[in-house]
Amino acid sequence: MPLANLSEPQTFADEDDRPLRPALARGWRRKCPNCGAGPMMRGYLKVRDACPVCGEALHHQRADDGPAYLTILIVGHILAPVLLFVYSTWRPEPLLLALIFSFGTVALSLFLLPRLKGGMVAFQWAKRMHGFGSGADD
Repeated sequence: MPLANLSEPQTFADEDDRPLRPALARGWRRKCPNCGAGPMMRGYLKVRDACPVCGEALHHQRADDGPAYLTILIVGHILAPVLLFVYSTWRPEPLLLALIFSFGTVALSLFLLPRLKGGMVAFQWAKRMHGFGSGADD
């Protein structure tokens, strides 16, 4: 078995590399990462098996708990400093503080969760992860 030529740089990416940034932008808008026109989601969080516009297979996605983890991480990093600032500046009643920040936490989580899931599916598509590689329709 001959050894590989170590002086030549090896590339592992396909020649038709998928651009990451447009795919992530389309995923954030919950659109197909391939065409950007078809809806990626069938419901609030259910990813379609294929894009209704271009036919790109989307059933390969394996987002699992990633979007929920990122949502918790982002919401916590946004609202924790705001909570500290509001409490130390105005000292509102605890019930009012809990009510306002509970509403804010739920609203921000419901806003971010499907967008982060779309972004995660688009990331997997752009990086050809979990069966999103060329020629794989299973």
